[in-house]
Amino acid sequence: MKIIIADYLYLDGKFVENHAIAFDTHIQDIDLPERLMEKYPEAERIRAKPYTVLYPGFINTHVHLEFSANKTSLKYGSFMPWLDSVIEHRDDLMKDCDNTMMQKECSDMLRSGITAFGAISSFGTELEVCERSPQRVVFFNELIGSNAQYADMLYGDFLERVKASQHCGAQSRITPAVAIHSPYSVHPVILQKAVALAKQHTMPLSTHFLESQAERAWLENGEGEFKLFFEKFFNTSTPVTTVEEFMHAFDTYPTHFVHCVQATDKELSYLHEKGHSIAHCPRSNRYLGCGRLAIETLNDMDLPFSVATDGLSSNDSLNIFDEFRAALMLHHQAPIVALSNLLIKASTENAAEALRLNSGSLKIGKDADFALITLPELPKRSEEIALWSILHTREVDALYIEGEQYV
Repeated sequence: MKIIIADYLYLDGKFVENHAIAFDTHIQDIDLPERLMEKYPEAERIRAKPYTVLYPGFINTHVHLEFSANKTSLKYGSFMPWLDSVIEHRDDLMKDCDNTMMQKECSDMLRSGITAFGAISSFGTELEVCERSPQRVVFFNELIGSNAQYADMLYGDFLERVKASQHCGAQSRITPAVAIHSPYSVHPVILQKAVALAKQHTMPLSTHFLESQAERAWLENGEGEFKLFFEKFFNTSTPVTTVEEFMHAFDTYPTHFVHCVQATDKELSYLHEKGHSIAHCPRSNRYLGCGRLAIETLNDMDLPFSVATDGLSSNDSLNIFDEFRAALMLHHQAPIVALSNLLIKASTENAAEALRLNSGSLKIGKDADFALITLPELPKRSEEIALWSILHTREVDALYIEGEQYV
């Protein structure tokens, strides 16, 4: 048993002074420090540095490790030119992205306070790295394939990758999961099979959805830049589904929808009605010219969202605090203090619920996953602690997963 004492604890969305946490692999008790020390006299006592805030570990719900080699290869500014550059440089980027590179990115995430992340895997190449990583990893095996002629073969490959993630070693913190690439890239027949598989095994489920203007134009009218793309690469000019048909495929199972920048209020309301959630990737959306997700609308609808970095194919770091600062700038119309608190909640409590993890909040029975952030001075107003944490943090002061310290 250990007792950790910090100046502030992030409890139920508020910053509480003069409290401590008793924990082993899980949180056992939360109380005044003197009461915990009296109750657990043999416990190891850990006193954080002055001006330190104890947060639950942060959760990055949507990461592509497979493209970590990208620095200047891919074209930013607009979605379709970016996608063309992905196809052009994909083989070289995949070849250059070895385990050492992906492990470095996992370590960088760890130092930024990320105790868990959702890894979107197209080929399964990062499974070994995720097994060795100390973080909890929800391993999203991604399904892609819109051509009915190859659908069974692609689904068979997908099943093999799912099975591999289900048989990871007992020492790893891997949770097998399912990802659907997008409405434009997955045939409805195998989409239904994959959703049924996730539901059968109660695996987390995720999908990219309405990321770009081009996607919307293609799904609604079979027109726009995607028409040229599909004619060039796939010899087809007809989308395999519509926006409505795709959404309905997930009606019976809560899903984490990624991006949703081009979703209408009606569609967002439908996602809320069916119990879904959204992953918001501010920098990726800006870099690819996709627009701004109206998180104020999500808030008004009480539609939960997480904050995620996406991958280095559309970002410059996997640091969650870099993402928070970008969100403060992107959503410039929002009151900055309230937005800061919303971002913290999005990447702790909301993210844990979306990925079905027993973490994301400091409550008895939750996993002992913590991040400690040391501020430059004692805050004058406690309601601003989330803002000061975001502005002043590049790396956390300490990090615990399952009660063990890793930073």
